Amino acid sequence: MRSAALLATLFLGLGALATPAAVAAPQKPSGTGLPPVLRVGTEGVYPPFSYHDSSDKLTGFDVDLITAIGKRLGVKIEFVETQWDSMFAALQSKRIDLVANEVTRNPERAAKYDLSAPYITTTGVLVVKSDNTTIKSLADLKGKRAAENITSNWAQTAKQAGATVVGVDAMDKAVAALTQGRVDAMVNDQLAVKNYLNTTGNKSVKIVATTDDKSESVFAARKGSGYMPAINKQIAQMRQDGSLQQIYDKYFGAKSEQKSTTSDWQLVKDNAWPMLQATLKTTIPLTAVSFVIGLIISVVVALLRRSSVLVLSWIARIYISIIRGTPLLVQLVIVFYGLPEIGVKFSTFFSAVIALSLNVGGYGAEIVRSAISSVPRGQWEAAETIGMGYRTSLRRVVLPQAARIAVPPLGNTLLSLVKDTSLTSVILALDLFHQAQIAAAPTYSYFALYSAAAVYYWVICFVLNGFQGRLETRLNRYVIA
Repeated sequence: MRSAALLATLFLGLGALATPAAVAAPQKPSGTGLPPVLRVGTEGVYPPFSYHDSSDKLTGFDVDLITAIGKRLGVKIEFVETQWDSMFAALQSKRIDLVANEVTRNPERAAKYDLSAPYITTTGVLVVKSDNTTIKSLADLKGKRAAENITSNWAQTAKQAGATVVGVDAMDKAVAALTQGRVDAMVNDQLAVKNYLNTTGNKSVKIVATTDDKSESVFAARKGSGYMPAINKQIAQMRQDGSLQQIYDKYFGAKSEQKSTTSDWQLVKDNAWPMLQATLKTTIPLTAVSFVIGLIISVVVALLRRSSVLVLSWIARIYISIIRGTPLLVQLVIVFYGLPEIGVKFSTFFSAVIALSLNVGGYGAEIVRSAISSVPRGQWEAAETIGMGYRTSLRRVVLPQAARIAVPPLGNTLLSLVKDTSLTSVILALDLFHQAQIAAAPTYSYFALYSAAAVYYWVICFVLNGFQGRLETRLNRYVIA
């Protein structure tokens, strides 16, 4: 029953932290309809619209434009970087107020969101391998495979042309799939494709056609936000006074079309410290806090699982089944984006800790339970003969022996947790992997930066594995072979 009380206390504590405090509605500057601080969602890894420059400053066409609009309106712009596939989930859950990431206007989005007036109009292009002579237009896509971001308008264009859409989450991955022969083509934004080709100098692919449809890029906000009249007015004024054209020329003019001359090795050297900072500030703290809390949950749930009280045992069984039967990525998204829909909202770090801890608890509970079960029954009986009760026997006799047995599999769980923190970039965490994405985006040097990130993860795991070995040796020092 003590275990049950401890578990109840843990959940009550989480509940108390989850209870949303009363927050006053944000004050709006007179005449603008916008809050004093406008949280703007953007990828930060989508050049030339949203990316980090060589000094790690967030920049890009969309970034500069919304910053200029905010300055004109007297509104502070606060950028929140997130993946494209999570962008509108963040908007709906009120993690951000506006999306500025080359959002294409379409009827579905217009029905669900407030959309601004178009600030740039472009078209799509059809891209194939340089040696491909069979695909010359969209009509030739019928029966072919096209690499597309499945939530983009270009995926719909390819699908309507009869292509089978293969989902990718970035244009460089689409190009990689194309050059490796995994797909036959890709359809994407003309400006983004030309920027990619000019930046990388990639000669293995070519543009063979443009699409008939026009892509109008807009800002998006929640329905009924009231933001768009003021934003639309500024877009019109900037178009009239030429400032919009100046921003356009900065990123799409002749001077902007320069191939990057920075070597991959130099990129790795320049970004070694920012990646280490992300490791020290986010990846390692997330791992440490989540593992400690997850270990506590593991012990409590393992004891409940062994309980003779059927209700408690089944609660533990259901918890373990849910955690082990659902992907960690889904758990992260539910905690961060799903719970705000019912009024429960956590910070990015705390959301990650909750999801990771619960995940560790689900897997760790079975490790702890099996370790306890492996302690010979005679140890329990010997403890009883000298007057120890259940709790004392568990604490002083059984758990110390079970800990020795559980260390290797729990160590494996810890190493997996280190690598699982890379998934938290989906919920806006600036972890090691996300920092590598940011560093690679401007020059599309993903292989070099991802390899560097892999080295960081390996070093962490190597050190932890060394500690695990020493702990095992210490715990086994009195064990007779």
